[in-house]
Amino acid sequence: MHRFRVRLILALIASVTLVSAASTYFDVLAHRHVLREELANRIRWMGLSITPDVEGVLATGDPTAVPGLTQMLKGGTGALGIAIYDAHDDLLGSDGPSEVITALGHGTVTRSLQRGMEVTTFGHTGKWRWMEEVFPIHNGNELLGAMSVVVDAGYIHDEGVALWRRSFWRVAALVVLIVLITLGMVRWFLTRPMKHVTERLRSLRTGYAGRTPKPEVSELSLFTPLAREVETMAESLIAARAAAAAEARLREAGEHWWTAERLAVRMCDKGGLSRIFVVSNREPYVHSRQGREIVWSVPPSGLVTAIEPVLRACDGVWVASGSGDADRAVVDEFDRLSVPPDDPRYTLRRVWLTQEEESRYYDGFANEGLWPLCHIAHTRPIFRATDWECYQQVNQRFADALVEEMARSQEPVVFLQDYHFALLPRMLKRARPDARVAIFWHIPWPNPEAFGICPWQEELLDGLLGADLLGFHIPLHCNNFLATVDRVLEARTDREHMTVRRLGHLTTVRPYPISVAFEGVPLVSTGADEPDAEEKRATERRDLLAEFGVRADQIALGVDRLDYTKGIVERLIALEELLAENPLYRGRLTLVQIAAPSRTRIPSYAELRARVDETVERINWRFQTAHWKPIVLIERLCTHNEVKRWYQAADLCLVTSLHDGMNLVAKEYVAARDDEDGVLVLSKFTGAAVELRDALIVNPYDTRGVAAAMRAGLEMSRAERRQRMQRMRRQVMEHNIYLWAASVLGDLRELRLDEADGIDVSRPEPPASAVTEIAGRKTA
Repeated sequence: MHRFRVRLILALIASVTLVSAASTYFDVLAHRHVLREELANRIRWMGLSITPDVEGVLATGDPTAVPGLTQMLKGGTGALGIAIYDAHDDLLGSDGPSEVITALGHGTVTRSLQRGMEVTTFGHTGKWRWMEEVFPIHNGNELLGAMSVVVDAGYIHDEGVALWRRSFWRVAALVVLIVLITLGMVRWFLTRPMKHVTERLRSLRTGYAGRTPKPEVSELSLFTPLAREVETMAESLIAARAAAAAEARLREAGEHWWTAERLAVRMCDKGGLSRIFVVSNREPYVHSRQGREIVWSVPPSGLVTAIEPVLRACDGVWVASGSGDADRAVVDEFDRLSVPPDDPRYTLRRVWLTQEEESRYYDGFANEGLWPLCHIAHTRPIFRATDWECYQQVNQRFADALVEEMARSQEPVVFLQDYHFALLPRMLKRARPDARVAIFWHIPWPNPEAFGICPWQEELLDGLLGADLLGFHIPLHCNNFLATVDRVLEARTDREHMTVRRLGHLTTVRPYPISVAFEGVPLVSTGADEPDAEEKRATERRDLLAEFGVRADQIALGVDRLDYTKGIVERLIALEELLAENPLYRGRLTLVQIAAPSRTRIPSYAELRARVDETVERINWRFQTAHWKPIVLIERLCTHNEVKRWYQAADLCLVTSLHDGMNLVAKEYVAARDDEDGVLVLSKFTGAAVELRDALIVNPYDTRGVAAAMRAGLEMSRAERRQRMQRMRRQVMEHNIYLWAASVLGDLRELRLDEADGIDVSRPEPPASAVTEIAGRKTA
């Protein structure tokens, strides 16, 4: 860097000097031109004023009068010298410095006599510099001679020298100033950012990247693109080192927990040449406009966490609906782009839906029809023929896009997501019988009587049975599906092996409980740091509540979409009953309810929001004091880091869904509690209740029972809380999101497709987690 600064300074000095010298040179030329013009005008005026006198003397023909005349004219005009010549260019008389008069050339006089006009020239000798102008003298048409007027022009040279001298000092000052400014700029915009980047790279090399704060973008100035690449490399290296450390800890502990890296390696090693295709309604990356810039973001989704490592490693394709206002601006002519934007590894294919299609397919059939149909939350499903037609059209559009993407792939592996694409498996199998198709149903599957409400239940079941593998969260949903098929379709179901054969095609039905990513290894607390942990949590609680002007000693937390299946109103009423029957908690316990607005265009959701707001206002009005209120309602989408802070500060987490396929909030809360504290109150109607047996299991409709569970959790001893949380954390870590993806994709890859009828009767063995759950369900 020192040599760079020296070279930069020398280059600047040379550049500034050269530019200044050139500028001064032209300034001197211009100044001389102006002075010469002024001097020429003066000498012309001088010569014209004395020409009549010279003409009169030459007209007399008396040469003896010329010397006296020149002396008189020189004294009267202030000229440096005057010389008079006859018509033959012979000097008749002169007055002035002998050096100047002698140096005057006859060529100037000769040209003037020959042309009959004034001729100007400059000359110098010794210390003298002059301008000479020769005037021809006429008497009518007769040329009598010529007069040479000489004036001093030395001041023009002197002013040019002075201008050069002034320019030198100006250049010197500019050089010093520019060098100082440049050194400051180099230090601020080059050395300082480069120092940050260098320190970041050094920390990467030495393994302390996680401890070194990221430099702010504003600090990096023109190195922002480089800094972004460095940060991308840093994040990749940090993740790789963390994964390697986790793998080392797992090997040391003799454990075999799944990680993103292990999942990616497993799928690539076992996949051969098969390419993986994922289809979901929600896209993994959204592009939007912020002013004149286009920015991208990752929507909160456990699916992205689970599937992206596989697609990154295997160069997969993700097909999804484009939802960002700048999504169209970043795709190519085939509606594709490489993602992640900062480290492209796989392809995102966007499918475009009109506003009407979005309204009828997504809001209408999917969320006003199938969603309440599958959730026993006593909200009447609404089925419209126009919505059903649009649902079919959108499924076909996704099928066409996916078939186009699979055109050059042999035996592609396709993983479809959720109730938005129930018809898609059959469409794909018709177009590509060699494709391995799995679909995961993320919501519950109701009993046959409830599902029979749907006017198009046969078409939906037939579409799903086009898949080779159909996944649900828990065995109960699998059994409900098989019972529905038995009642509605002509198909052969095998309850023992959990398969369905229809139209010569075999579909395997399996439970795959979805989960969350788990960072770190479960800790075994010794209790030595309990006071510090309690103090830290109290400080965090105080800081979080201060934003809302509330003081409380304990926090109960609810994190949900604003959805009628989540039991938010029942939860609020349970809190009201707790406070009414236990005045001790008034002023001490606050329920923080994060309720992200969802599906706001659907009337039932707008009605729910109004009911929640009304209930919160009523309970707060009943119990609140000057510095405390029982409920803080946050009606916005919070970031992952914001929610994590609330998780770690909460004494209770309330998951009181009326019906849920899994509910990942319960697992997120457990995964976030690295202090191994906190109590989870969990609805018995969630899939998570099958796995998290150490939660306080409640019936959300029994608000008094929920209030009792809340009180039990608040009064539970630290030792019991720790034991329960340790067991739940181990459960979540051992059965994390990567195991879920590995189980689904691993089972799908192990299926042997039969060209004759589409699939062989051979079936993969269910994963150990599924066997355990099935056995547990049968035992229960």
